[in-house]
Amino acid sequence: MAARIRALVVATAAVVTISGAPGESTPAAAAPPAPAVPPAALLPPETVPHASGRDGFDLRAALSTSDTGNRRQSRVDVDGCADVVHGRLVGTDATGRGFQSAVPGGQVSELVARTTNPPDLTAWAAQAGRCSKVTVDDAAGTAVSAVTVHPAPVVPGAGTLSYQQLLTLPGQPPELPGLRLRTVAIAADDVLVVLRDAGTTGLDLDALAVAAWRHAAGPLGR
Repeated sequence: MAARIRALVVATAAVVTISGAPGESTPAAAAPPAPAVPPAALLPPETVPHASGRDGFDLRAALSTSDTGNRRQSRVDVDGCADVVHGRLVGTDATGRGFQSAVPGGQVSELVARTTNPPDLTAWAAQAGRCSKVTVDDAAGTAVSAVTVHPAPVVPGAGTLSYQQLLTLPGQPPELPGLRLRTVAIAADDVLVVLRDAGTTGLDLDALAVAAWRHAAGPLGR
């Protein structure tokens, strides 16, 4: 039972930074591509406490290999909730870089992206509230997604979002609490920073996201 949830979590964690925002519409004309994100915009490895097994990825490459299949294979029982359940914060026009690291209790990922179609994080929080509990069916099986929106860190001149998602199996007993995912996002103009942890990491994800935002400002010319 835990293995089925873990499989779903791995799939969800993989797409949190590489899919589109809820309710986005296809533009009438192609927008110019977003400028590249330099490697220096990413947090230094030592910033994340006790991180190991750091694996980097390119956003555009990840989009081209993962997004279509994840959208096709997953079903959600409430209209408009699929993007929230799968954490689709980044549009297909974005360029970016990121990494995933193993930490005690789980894993943490960071993404810095530039996009011509940034997400409205206030609308995202509202939609996450409407999608607070839904059932998901995909290749890993059926699971229940419970989303709780938290007060987000205050970043002058930027929109912010902080929420937690708990994935369980239908009818799972209370002594098996499921698997937890936390997401913090910061966005302004064409820049988006997303941090997520999975499991019981104990990390201060809000503080890490603010640190990532400040660290990216210089390399991105902000």
